[in-house]
Amino acid sequence: MSDTAVRVLVADDQKVVREGIVMLLGLLPGIEVVGAAGDGEEAVALAAVELPDVVLMDLRMPRCDGVEATRRIRAAHPATEVVVLTTYADDESLFPALEAGARGYLTKDAGAEEIARAINDVRAGAAGLSPQIQRRLLERFAAPTAAPSAASGPGPTPATAPGPAPAPAAASASLPDGITAREAEVLGLIAEGLSNTEIAARLFVSMATVKTHINNLFAKTGVRDRAQAVGYAYRHGLSHG
Repeated sequence: MSDTAVRVLVADDQKVVREGIVMLLGLLPGIEVVGAAGDGEEAVALAAVELPDVVLMDLRMPRCDGVEATRRIRAAHPATEVVVLTTYADDESLFPALEAGARGYLTKDAGAEEIARAINDVRAGAAGLSPQIQRRLLERFAAPTAAPSAASGPGPTPATAPGPAPAPAAASASLPDGITAREAEVLGLIAEGLSNTEIAARLFVSMATVKTHINNLFAKTGVRDRAQAVGYAYRHGLSHG
């Protein structure tokens, strides 16, 4: 196996499913399975030993569920990313997993190509979300922005009139939390799912500059990871979509 292969740990409490995922990943180029866990406790323990690049994590498991295992692994090993692979796509499963630090989220009807893409995306610093999950995030975070604009009253509001916050697609002068126009641009590209390398190429800047912008963004907005940054972008109308 190449030194550049993505090292993956699989966690699923169903033996048949776990072995099937391990077999599937073993057939994919650029991926090396370094371990398989039958529950969250075992996943946390194996992650500490193997230090995988990515954990492919089920959610509903005994002893320690996938959300708690994700939280513990991300806290102890920040370089290890987590992609959730689960049967469930409801809000009660999705959002706790993202808040715990998962950077990817797939349902178990995902094909080999989609799983491989999510693993490689999170390893590269991008979000690894299925189209279904991206739509759910968009619906969740776009919905609250509609109410204020509808409640702003009939007719146009003069630019000089006093009142509540500006519309989501506001100019740089009214960007939230003191972020700069360039930081907002980087945030929009994160929301598109671009990796740091792709953002650097798009903006014609160095990787170090991109990382500086992202660090500043996280500090100013209080988000902890890229998944939360995507939510922030949609809530504040800063996505490019």
